[in-house]
Amino acid sequence: MTRKSVAEFKEERQALNEILLKSKHKYIQRFFNVDHGVYQDAALPAKTKEMLGLVASTVLRCDDCITYHMVQCVEQGVTDDEFDEIFAVALVVGGSITIPHLRRAAGTLAELRSAPTS
Repeated sequence: MTRKSVAEFKEERQALNEILLKSKHKYIQRFFNVDHGVYQDAALPAKTKEMLGLVASTVLRCDDCITYHMVQCVEQGVTDDEFDEIFAVALVVGGSITIPHLRRAAGTLAELRSAPTS
């Protein structure tokens, strides 16, 4: 199985979201607004919420969601030690079936860490 690069993932996600959101259907729009709003700083900081999202996405075995939350976590300043703990929690909660997803997440993290910063 070939893993998409982070750049390919971001490009595809943006293009497909634009197509989806052209519908202007109120419930689709509302859901996207709620999704965006939930991850903002509030009682829990955005960083914590992204880490929670990464655990949930791993347990649910959604590679697109994992990649999305990996990118967001890096942008929020999640450290490698924190990623190790996130992966450990996901593994304990989700069981060994999450291991292939953790492997791909580790590859994504390596790519994100090796990307030049602007």
